[in-house]
Amino acid sequence: MATSNYQAAKEAYAAIGVDTDKAIAVLKQIPISLHCWQGDDIVGFENAGASLGSGLAVTGNYPGRSRNIEELRADILKAISLTPGKYRLNLHANYADFSTSKKVDRDQLRPEHFQSWIDWGKEHGIALDFNSTFFSHPKADGLTLTNKDKGIRDFWIEHSKRCREIGEAMGKAQGSACVHNIWIADGMKDIPADHNIYREILKNSLDEILSNKISKDYLLDSVESKVFGIGTESYVVGSNEFYLGYAIKNDILLTLDLGHFHPTENVSDKIGTVLMYVPGILFHLSRGVRWDSDHVILFNDELKNVGEEIIRSNQLEKIHIGTDYFDASINRIGAWATGSRAAQKSLLHGLLMPNKKLREYEDARNYGARLALIEAEKTLPFGAVWEEYCAQCNVPTDLGVIDQVAKYEAEVTSKR
Repeated sequence: MATSNYQAAKEAYAAIGVDTDKAIAVLKQIPISLHCWQGDDIVGFENAGASLGSGLAVTGNYPGRSRNIEELRADILKAISLTPGKYRLNLHANYADFSTSKKVDRDQLRPEHFQSWIDWGKEHGIALDFNSTFFSHPKADGLTLTNKDKGIRDFWIEHSKRCREIGEAMGKAQGSACVHNIWIADGMKDIPADHNIYREILKNSLDEILSNKISKDYLLDSVESKVFGIGTESYVVGSNEFYLGYAIKNDILLTLDLGHFHPTENVSDKIGTVLMYVPGILFHLSRGVRWDSDHVILFNDELKNVGEEIIRSNQLEKIHIGTDYFDASINRIGAWATGSRAAQKSLLHGLLMPNKKLREYEDARNYGARLALIEAEKTLPFGAVWEEYCAQCNVPTDLGVIDQVAKYEAEVTSKR
């Protein structure tokens, strides 16, 4: 039964033309793909303790990191139990399960190396998404798909071909297309002699990877840019302009990672424009802080804007939402829960915006009323609607999460 706080909030939102019950019902059906790598600091199951490399760094050494596939899966389920809504799981290729087969290198990965993940997902009603892994490997020396060494380049091309086959198998098994993302850290610390040659190589590599046509009923390909990274401060091959053009030309998804653009760029403003030309967007929700692109996301202005524009686009079927951050300085289950709940809050906020009334004011050129309504919305009782949503999904409140995380730490992760 709804609380009196929610009833009051419902009436307040109704006064500006917003149906809070409908907003909650819609939000329950929007899946968010939770990233697996927050639980074990992106280590995976190939070489325990191996350094990440390729400009990636996980800071902190908080106790209780997942050490094996059983612990990681248990932690994922715990994090999901603390978050309202509908969830998928986003896997990287370095999370292959070799417990029942011989370990192989990444250019030899097959669907059977992820069969236990497929079975686990089916058991828990969690669909899977996938990523080729172009880091933490001896052949990831700063240049992978763009490497002038054909042997190294061909290794990574074959790896991504295998990953697409794995994603296809996931999509077939779960009855929902697997989103396969390609992100490479290729670039230069200082000024390259030729900016274009590496992009020409990347285009040719991607063309070869995508040459095997796979039904979009099973697999959706996406490409992800980055403005700069550690070790690629001066030049990143996979720029936003490169991948935007490539996605348009090849009719594939474009990945927008909130931490992969210049700090002054408004990523939310790209949504409507990009959707005019590409078949869909994959969102990687992260939080950039100075040079670091992967802090735990919070319900801040940037995330609110993204939630608003996702809802206003009225194209939810074309937008795939995933989380992407890693913090080893705090409790990892708490990091998962805090970030995924922030993502849910941003979408709920978007669903509670008085968009119909705002458009009416705009069409009447009553811009003063439009601005006043935007300002008035900020003090409406959003928190009461959020708590009602959590209650309906049978998960704790924000403060309740703190206690649940502490309990799990005391009983489980602190004993690792």
